[in-house]
Amino acid sequence: MDDIIFTLTDTAGGLEVADWSVSSGELGLKGDTPFEIVKRTLHGGRQEGSTLVTIRAGRLAVTVIPTRGMGILKASLDGVDFGWASPVDEVVHPSFIRLGERNGLGWLEGFNELMVRCGYEWTGHPMVDGDKVYTLHGRAGNTPASKVEVRISREAPHRITLCGLIKEKAFKNVEFETCTELTVVPGDTGFSIDDRLVNRADYAHSYEVIYHTNVGRPVLEEGARVIGPFAHVTPFNDAAKPDLSSWDHYRGPTRDFDEMLYACELAASADGRTEVALINAKETLGFSVTYHVEEMPAFTLWKNTDTDRQGYVTGLEPGSNYPYPLPVERAAGRLKTLEPGAEARFRLRFDLLTGSSAVAACAARIDKLKADVGVTVHNEPILRSQTKA
Repeated sequence: MDDIIFTLTDTAGGLEVADWSVSSGELGLKGDTPFEIVKRTLHGGRQEGSTLVTIRAGRLAVTVIPTRGMGILKASLDGVDFGWASPVDEVVHPSFIRLGERNGLGWLEGFNELMVRCGYEWTGHPMVDGDKVYTLHGRAGNTPASKVEVRISREAPHRITLCGLIKEKAFKNVEFETCTELTVVPGDTGFSIDDRLVNRADYAHSYEVIYHTNVGRPVLEEGARVIGPFAHVTPFNDAAKPDLSSWDHYRGPTRDFDEMLYACELAASADGRTEVALINAKETLGFSVTYHVEEMPAFTLWKNTDTDRQGYVTGLEPGSNYPYPLPVERAAGRLKTLEPGAEARFRLRFDLLTGSSAVAACAARIDKLKADVGVTVHNEPILRSQTKA
């Protein structure tokens, strides 16, 4: 049976629906969990022209930003908001972002998402390499989607898929297209992403991707911890060494903390998937990310436990690489290449955990992944894959 399809943006057809909504009741769909989908266009300030699509289905709500690379602004379950409080309090339209400003850190002027895609031509910290300027975390997160569709299954439980097309193209350089799919199943307590990066050029091109997933209060707090089948944990640089003995635990808001990063490798189950989660001190709230290790072999743990006003947040970041500048990742052998017409796939699931039983179930899944896996904590910053060390 065909899906019900609504096209909200299509640059090829000159279509942009500014404000729109639909509900299960209006469609005559009688599943166990009612839902609604709402698109709105924001006005005023630096968010002029930004668009949001919110899917509400039972206990779960997810808000996506088509104008910011289909990033996820926030999600909620049972009234608990998952995301973080960035000093950037508007959904900044990319037209107001200058990636090259602040010595290549202009990306930070729009950074406030629960999940933002870093890539795809490059990710990582800024660097000038000859005549090439690599700004922070690439362009995908500041590229408006060229096509946005909503697809709803006619059959119960009426799966909802929000599809986007992100184009990253430059004459004589790169010709990438990423087809994104965010799926919500009404009645579920999480959602999934299935992205396909395609090289449309006639020449091979390298790529990088990091799914920069960011969680703050109420999950992040003093005594919160990250759990997962960690096999290797390495300080990203010398600044991360002071907390190496407590890398998996979190401080409360700490003035002048700045940030610490750890380059990690995680074990996977027989099907290639792994799961990592942040849980609060009382183990009553949590947020987990499940992904395929073969697709994203590098995992970066970003701890930014500065003051609340400065942005109290941690990053759970699966990726094809670590956030070193692209030339460093190339020298380390972690750069991946797509041949002409080839594609790379990235699949993730995000689970929102409310209540001690949900947290316990997640911890039990991770304990199974950790069986026979011992973590090795390295003292010096990583310069190449730990599996080759």
